[in-house]
Amino acid sequence: QVQLVESGGGLVRPGGSLRLSCVASGSIVSIHTMGWYRQAPGKQRELVAVITSGRSTNYTDSLKGRFTISRDIAKNTVYLEMNSLKPEDTAVYYCKGDMLSLGAVRVREYWGQGTQVTVSS
Repeated sequence: QVQLVESGGGLVRPGGSLRLSCVASGSIVSIHTMGWYRQAPGKQRELVAVITSGRSTNYTDSLKGRFTISRDIAKNTVYLEMNSLKPEDTAVYYCKGDMLSLGAVRVREYWGQGTQVTVSS
C-alpha cells in the first residue's frame, strides 16, 4: 500500500510564510513527478506546482515568485515553501505523486488527504 501524508498547514497572517511537506511511504518502486494542488471553498482543485524526478519545476503563473517547490528524493518528500501569503491563498493543499508501486504494471497517481492553509488576520 502506498500513501502520501501532508503536514505543515495552519493559520497564518497575511504576508506570512508556511512550509508544507509531503512524505510518500509504502511499497514504492519508483516516484516520478510530484506536485501540489489546492482547492478553495466553492472552487475547483487547481495546480500549484509540480517537480519531476530530475527536479524540473513548473508553476501556475500567478504563484511564481512567492511559492517554491522542492524535493528530497532520498526521503521521498516534496516541499512547498509559501511566502507573502494572501487571504486568497486560503485552501486545502493536496500532494500528488505519480508512482509505481510494488506489483503494479504501470505508474498511477496517488493523492494525499490534504492540509488546510488559512491566511487571515
